[in-house]
Amino acid sequence: MSEPDGSKRDGTGGDAPQMALGSFICFALYSASHAFSRLYRPLLDPLGLTYPQFLAMVALWEKDDQTVGELGARLLLESNTLTPLLKRLESLGHVVRRRDTDDERQVRIRLTDSGRALEAEAREVPRCIGDALGMTAEEAEALTASVTALRRRLEAAAG
Repeated sequence: MSEPDGSKRDGTGGDAPQMALGSFICFALYSASHAFSRLYRPLLDPLGLTYPQFLAMVALWEKDDQTVGELGARLLLESNTLTPLLKRLESLGHVVRRRDTDDERQVRIRLTDSGRALEAEAREVPRCIGDALGMTAEEAEALTASVTALRRRLEAAAG
C-alpha cells in the first residue's frame, strides 16, 4: 500500500513504511529537476547564462524595472541568493542595479539594451524544452499547474 509521501508499507503488518527511493515523490521531482538542468545547459551556454540567471531574465522580460524584493518573490529566491546572481548579470551587461530614487532602501533592476536583445536569442529555448518533454501543450500546462499546487501545499505545511 502506498503512503501519501510515496513510500510503501513493508507488508509485514507493521506501521513503518518501506524505504524505497523510487517511490518517493520528492525524489521524482528532485531527479526531474536535475534532468531539466542537463537539458537546459547546452541551450543556455551559448547565451552565457545559467538556469537561475535565465529565470531572472525571463522575469525581467515579462516585467522590467523591478525591485530586488519583487524579483525575489517572483523567483522564490532570498536576497542573499539573488544579489550575487544579479551582480553577475550586471557584469555581463544585461541589467543595471540602481537605488530607487523614491526609497533608497530599495534596489531596482532594469534591463539594458543588451539584456533586451538577449530575449530574441533566447526565444527558441522554451520550444526546445517543450519538444523534449514529449507532451502536448495542454498536458504541460496541467503538469505545471499540478506541481505549482503541490509546491503551495508544501509551503503552507512548512509554515
